[in-house]
Amino acid sequence: MDHIFYAVLRTVLAFFIMMLIARILGKSTISQMTYHDFVAAITLGAFTANLAFNMKVNFWEMLTALVTFGGIAYLLMVIALRSRPLRKWISGQPTILIQDGKILENNMRKLKITLDTLNQELREKNIFNIEEVHYAVLELNGKVSVLRKPEYLPVTRKDMNVPAGPKPSFPIELIMDGKIIDNNLRQNGITKEWLVSQAKTKGLSLQSVNYAVKSSNGHLYFDSYEDRVHNPVDEE
Repeated sequence: MDHIFYAVLRTVLAFFIMMLIARILGKSTISQMTYHDFVAAITLGAFTANLAFNMKVNFWEMLTALVTFGGIAYLLMVIALRSRPLRKWISGQPTILIQDGKILENNMRKLKITLDTLNQELREKNIFNIEEVHYAVLELNGKVSVLRKPEYLPVTRKDMNVPAGPKPSFPIELIMDGKIIDNNLRQNGITKEWLVSQAKTKGLSLQSVNYAVKSSNGHLYFDSYEDRVHNPVDEE
C-alpha cells in the first residue's frame, strides 16, 4: 500500500506544481504556442509525467529539474518581452504566404505548407475562392490571418452611412449555476430586488434560474432549470 500512496502523493504534487508553473508563465503559453511556448509545454509535460509516474527517478532530483526548466522558460519569456531582436529568435516571426493576391511559393516551401493546407485554412475562414485574398499571413501561433481584397470586404454601417446606434457593452453574468454573482451585481449597480422583479416578469423565481446574463444590447436572458423541451435531442 505504501507504494500506491507514494504514487498518489507524487501525482498530486506534480499536478499542483505544473498548475503553479502554468500560472507563472501566463495565458500566452497556452493560447499562442510559439516556438518557445511549444518547446516549454512539451518538455514541462514530460517532466511532470516522470515526476508523477516514474518511481525509478528520484523525486527531488526530478522536481529540481522541473522547477529549473520552468525558470528557464519564464526567463526566456521575459527576455522576449524586452528585446525585439531576441524575441524574433525565441518566438519566431509572422510569415507572409500571399502578398497582393500572389502566392509566395518560396515562403510556402520554407514552412513546408502545401496548397491543400493553405486552402483548408482559408475555408475555415469562410473563404472558398483564393482570388478573394489580398494578404495571408502565418502567425506565430500557426494560424493564418487573412485580409480580403477591397471588393470582397463585407459592407459596414459606415459604408452605408447608417447610424451606429447605441454603444454595446460587455455582457454581465448575473446568475451562474443557480448562484447569484454578487460582485457583478455590485460593480454594475444592480440590486437583487431588481433582478427578482425581472425574473418575475418572465414567470420565474431566482431559485428556478440556472443562468442569467445581461447581454451587450442590454437585454436580459434567463435560462431556467426546467427546459420545457418536449423532444430534446440527446447526442451520444
